[in-house]
Amino acid sequence: MTEPLERIAAALERLSPPGHPVPDPAAAEAYVWRVGPDRLQPVEDINRIDLDLLVGVERARNTLLANTRSFARGLPANNALLWGARGMGKSSLIKAVHATVASDHPSLKLVELHREDLPSLDRLLDILRGFAASCILFCDDLSFAHDEHHYKSLKAVLDGGIEGRPGNVIFYVTSNRRHLMPRDMIENERSTAINPSEAVEEKVSLSDRFGLWLGFHPCSQKQYLRMIQRYCDAYDLPADEHDRVQGAIEWQQTRGARSGRVAWQYILHLAGKSGVRIPPTTG
Repeated sequence: MTEPLERIAAALERLSPPGHPVPDPAAAEAYVWRVGPDRLQPVEDINRIDLDLLVGVERARNTLLANTRSFARGLPANNALLWGARGMGKSSLIKAVHATVASDHPSLKLVELHREDLPSLDRLLDILRGFAASCILFCDDLSFAHDEHHYKSLKAVLDGGIEGRPGNVIFYVTSNRRHLMPRDMIENERSTAINPSEAVEEKVSLSDRFGLWLGFHPCSQKQYLRMIQRYCDAYDLPADEHDRVQGAIEWQQTRGARSGRVAWQYILHLAGKSGVRIPPTTG
């Protein structure tokens, strides 16, 4: 009787899917979560800039840096939502803060989760529970459309559920929207729901799950020119001050906006014109 049972058990074991491999934490500083098949893919060369090069976001920088250091030391820390104007360094700040803190705490890893892979979040967290490292789970440019329900998966994880958020994982999310939902979606819920306040609460309460709200606002011309000056100093870009300022102003006028991204694009233009090689980051 024992032999048939053993054969059945062996057959069932062969049919069961293999467990997801947990990578060696020493393999890389950062990973990207991939699905189909599920895996944490090491990132050899992280696309980032130095923390000192980020201008105009000092308050957000100091707050996120303190929160990240607390987390890396095993102390209480909050999930963070970085929201606001496009191109003002939200994702750049997260990557730069990670680099700064990881220099003192090498076991702190950055794990990027793409927005379209949110349905696999539970599977990712199951892997990270067994990961011998502290992980910043980073999701860039997160927002939800009218017919999406992925936000419920994220909300359940942030709430903790029965298992709770793994103690070695913290969420850092960037978005152009403070409540992660389009305004007309919220207004539509308010006008059509039987109980408007409850319907709206369901949609906007996701952002309440983040203990830190760090706002990023359009920069002034003075801040914009400071950004360009900081880059020029860092990369030894030769340029007459008057010509650089005039060129920077003309550059932002042709784009109809000022931001850290526009400043970086001007620096790429200036470096190319001057024949100076600089790191190929996105700024």
